[in-house]
Amino acid sequence: MLVGERMTHPVITIPPDMPIVEALDLMKREHIRRTPVVDADGKLVGIVSDKDLLNASPSPATSLSVWELNYLLSKVKVEDVMTKDVIFVTENTPIEQAARIMADNKIGGLPVLRGDDVVGIITETDLFKIFLELMGAREMGVRVTALVPHKSGELAQLTAAISQAGGNFIAFGQFAGTTPRNRLITFKVDDIEMEKVREIVTPLIEKLIDIRVCCE
Repeated sequence: MLVGERMTHPVITIPPDMPIVEALDLMKREHIRRTPVVDADGKLVGIVSDKDLLNASPSPATSLSVWELNYLLSKVKVEDVMTKDVIFVTENTPIEQAARIMADNKIGGLPVLRGDDVVGIITETDLFKIFLELMGAREMGVRVTALVPHKSGELAQLTAAISQAGGNFIAFGQFAGTTPRNRLITFKVDDIEMEKVREIVTPLIEKLIDIRVCCE
């Protein structure tokens, strides 16, 4: 899966000379938390979040009058508070690479560029939606979490046994285990009873951590 398949587009952008009050109003109206900043030629020059804008606003405890506040806020532009050294990705970036970049840099979104043009944005919300799909969160089934030996053929044997018993895989995820010798897996299947799944997987795994019917 590539970023271009799951990015938000068309993307809402703002100019660097927009007052921060207008930028905040735009974000609230469009229900977004961050947006790329582009110049008159459409070139990416920054990115700004609602947190950046709110942090630039005066404290509610200020002694300034409403008129003084409005005057000061009208002078503060997006370019004064935006992040200028922007990390970005392209449409062809693997989605997991984009997620790693966001996690490593502790950021919630990345502009997506095609050449010099901003064509989208990929955010933590987009990644959450993908995670829901990967884990089959909106579908009913038997959900299993287990530790399996980290050896060639172990997963093939497990999935084959469930498939042969009539189980249909809805989701499957593999994660780091408790040691380098095992892996944590979580999967969901339907068309098979929970106790039958338990019976099948028990001799093929290292430890059954959880099994339940869920979730809608």
